Amino acid sequence: MNNARRSAAAAIAWGGLVAGTIDIGAASLINGINPLVILRAIASGLLGRAAFAGGLPVSLLGLLLQWAMSLLIAAIFVLAARRMAWMRRRWVAAGLAYGAVVFVVMEFVVVPLSAAANPRFTAVSLVQNVLAMLLYGLIIAFFARRLRVSAFA
Repeated sequence: MNNARRSAAAAIAWGGLVAGTIDIGAASLINGINPLVILRAIASGLLGRAAFAGGLPVSLLGLLLQWAMSLLIAAIFVLAARRMAWMRRRWVAAGLAYGAVVFVVMEFVVVPLSAAANPRFTAVSLVQNVLAMLLYGLIIAFFARRLRVSAFA
């Protein structure tokens, strides 16, 4: 694997796993519930309401789903940043913008198409969730900011 691909793989792995893990903690703090319940809520996207009756295995499924989605989301950003140098130079702005896009896509596309119940936001929880997604985008952009780009990228 060449340096550019290794750099991209590291940015995807670190960005996706760190952002995904912190997102679980943020959701737990915002909602004031145990992270295992948050993970069951994520698993409910696949299993529906039955996920909330599950135990540790369902929470582990939620963790795997969260990390898989986060790795995919990070990969999309990294692939774009490899082609658009401004995303690496202005990684803070790119990360904030990407976090906003991720929020919109998750709330208006992914969650409605899943088996999970649509969340109900108060004004405060909406702001908290948007801020969490802005942080999510920043984390991914942080890990992608120093991508090595080959001449053939």
